[in-house]
Amino acid sequence: MGSTDARGNVCSEMCGSRQVLDLIADKWAVIVIYVLSGGTRRFGELQRGVEGVSQKMLTQTLRGLERDGLVERKVFAVIPPRVEYSLSPLGETLVEPLSALCRWAEEHYWEVERARAGRTEAATA
Repeated sequence: MGSTDARGNVCSEMCGSRQVLDLIADKWAVIVIYVLSGGTRRFGELQRGVEGVSQKMLTQTLRGLERDGLVERKVFAVIPPRVEYSLSPLGETLVEPLSALCRWAEEHYWEVERARAGRTEAATA
């Protein structure tokens, strides 16, 4: 199951790889990375692309992704200020696995909904 080599063991709560997994397991982080996989975006474009996220949560998510080296923030010295966000080379390495995860969610959404509905019906019977 878990690895004990130099890469770490995500099953261990003390392992640094668990912290990295926690970072990318955040739903807003996944969606932001997914949107940025389409190219550089300004904040407003990101906010429109990530429906349902508040300005505060998007700001926190972007700051965390930037802090962890997954997103690059470029500020242009113009008035009004212009800021663009893009994936860093490290962030680019997440595009394929996270895209696969997003595709899986889109393809299996109805199966999950049917399972939920079945459990709800059984619980109320």
